[in-house]
Amino acid sequence: MVTVGLWVRLEAKPGREEELGAFLRAGAALAEAEPETLLFFAVRLAPRTFGIFDAFANEAGRNAHLTGRIAAALGANAGRLLAAAPSIERVDVLAAKLSAYETYDASFRG
Repeated sequence: MVTVGLWVRLEAKPGREEELGAFLRAGAALAEAEPETLLFFAVRLAPRTFGIFDAFANEAGRNAHLTGRIAAALGANAGRLLAAAPSIERVDVLAAKLSAYETYDASFRG
């Protein structure tokens, strides 16, 4: 059951928008390797504004994610890609509908 999540808002540096988008798409593979990360969504909200929503069964899973490879990669690349520090909010999931899914990569749209 999904009970907690993270909402991360990211603002790309001017001219780094596509690079940040590619970085976030690559993050899906890292999330796949985290058994406690039940959901990972990377989204574009505006031309320079991006977001990540992750969900977990419990606080231990969320904490593991916050100290995992995605967080480390974001920290290592933040100075190059981001106009400001990421806004990271811990959220409680009040309701969720989960079903079988396929990994979706917008770069494959025809």
